[in-house]
Amino acid sequence: MEYFINTEWDSKPISHLPTKISFTNLNNKFLLVAISAHFFNNPLAPNGRPGSPFPKLYDYEVVEIFFLAENKKYLEVEVSPHGQHLVLLLNGSRKIIKEELPLNYTSSIDYESMSWKGQVEIPLAYIPHDVSLINAYAIHGSGEKRVYEALYPVPQGIYDYPDFHRLEYFKKFSLVDIVHDTSELGKYWENL
Repeated sequence: MEYFINTEWDSKPISHLPTKISFTNLNNKFLLVAISAHFFNNPLAPNGRPGSPFPKLYDYEVVEIFFLAENKKYLEVEVSPHGQHLVLLLNGSRKIIKEELPLNYTSSIDYESMSWKGQVEIPLAYIPHDVSLINAYAIHGSGEKRVYEALYPVPQGIYDYPDFHRLEYFKKFSLVDIVHDTSELGKYWENL
């Protein structure tokens, strides 16, 4: 299953190749996510070890994927072209209940083509039961030139600023079309 981010957060078209996000099943234990995106190199790399969680990764060049359940529990996965990641579990809009969870994530940058690729193994246990909605974002740039792109944007002219936790704009997502055995789904949430 493939998705392309080809608009800014407020429905304006982007002027570069879209960010591509692909989902596949990995042993009915992980949702394997492949990301292919333009590399802006702005802002510069976070001062964190590749492969490790990095707080406030959203302040850097990043791709974010949100998986939302009907009960408003959701998983937010952020990955950078430089190898850092951030995983958040939320119960209601912006209500973080767990963060900086471990994740198997690798990335590579092609400076010649100014593109980057990432591959992340999201444990199905991190994804809440009854997940049915998704949205994804690509962020880059600094200061007034910060650009926020969205898979499912808000309508133009309604809001003055981006907010990726506007859950009402998420759209349908069928995890069972990718992962047929969902017995691992949501197990991490059961003890929270």
